[in-house]
Amino acid sequence: MNLLQRFPLFTCGHISRYQSVIAIKSVDKKTLNRRQYSTEMAAPDESVVSKDEMRRFMMDCMTTAGASESHATQLALVLLEGDVRGHYSHGLNRLDMYVRDVQQKVCKGDGEPVILKEKAGTAWVDGNNLLGPVVGNFCMDLAIKKAKDAGIGWVVAKGSNHYGIAGWYALRAMKQGMLGMSMTNTSPISYPTRSAVPALGTNPISLAAPGTGDDAFVLDMASTTVAIGKVELAARKENPVPLSWGVGAGGKETTDPSHVLNGGGLLPLGGVEVSGGYKGYGLSSMIEIFCGILAGAHWGPHVRKWMSTSAEADLGQCFVAIDPEAFAPGFAERLQDFMQTMRALPTSSPSFKVEVAGDMERRHELLVNDLGGIPYHKNQIAFVNDLASKLGVKPVALV
Repeated sequence: MNLLQRFPLFTCGHISRYQSVIAIKSVDKKTLNRRQYSTEMAAPDESVVSKDEMRRFMMDCMTTAGASESHATQLALVLLEGDVRGHYSHGLNRLDMYVRDVQQKVCKGDGEPVILKEKAGTAWVDGNNLLGPVVGNFCMDLAIKKAKDAGIGWVVAKGSNHYGIAGWYALRAMKQGMLGMSMTNTSPISYPTRSAVPALGTNPISLAAPGTGDDAFVLDMASTTVAIGKVELAARKENPVPLSWGVGAGGKETTDPSHVLNGGGLLPLGGVEVSGGYKGYGLSSMIEIFCGILAGAHWGPHVRKWMSTSAEADLGQCFVAIDPEAFAPGFAERLQDFMQTMRALPTSSPSFKVEVAGDMERRHELLVNDLGGIPYHKNQIAFVNDLASKLGVKPVALV
């Protein structure tokens, strides 16, 4: 397996547009000549949209659907961050889902979460069926406040909805000098090991921890081999998917994304049992316990089906902020030493570079800065234009 094949295993983003410049040559971001590479890094089948323009478009769509400006802004910022960090499966790709949920009133476009119970370092929140980012921001801000007072803040919420990338909330805590963790359950689309039917969600988890300077460890991953959005993107681009990603109806192996999306589902992290998929199943179950079960939300097969509007989602979510100053001194320096040690490890091939969680996302952020906006595949632009026409909002202007 060559480098171009390996990179998709480690990211939810689209790496090929810039990996030949940065990944193979291992160009350090501090020495990269932005002007030299900015015109070479957008693929021929991509168009660039500025961050401000895409945020405007997302907000227009959500306010037209019925969300308040405040809630539309919070959602747009989370989706935008997903695309900026290269997690395209959880950015623009999800916009029509939020529009539909608010339009059909299966999710509220305005209101406030409510604290049901709390102690010094914990809280239980009712998200009141609001947009996931609204619930998530409220809960993580509450966790941060508690961590500043008690050393740790652990907040769980019921009555929430899809909240975008889990890393958004972990990073929110990290920007306050904390370690941040975020988890959520999702619609049952994953096949537990040995099961013939899906019963768990992609159940993502994120940890963000500050190193020194602007360096950080930022893990943001699904507990399935991939998020469902990656399969959707493959289907839109008419690309096959690896066997480890998902299965067709009845758990049959497939590389056809349409079979995964229509009657099939995803595999736990690790794939089939012989390759360790049971560990991904266990990790997903742990997240389900922290989210759906601890929060008193729907859990496992009781969560509404993916893309269904027949009932409220009632997702359970978990947000944790930890003050490193409550523990051994010198956390940031030790973490920095750890990350640098990992990056300096000898590689199995001259074209490889050992990285830590968050490195590729930072490179994608650099790409966005170089291009003056976010590069989107032509099919994603077609999707945007179609959504704009349906809602009667101004289409996005390209850079």
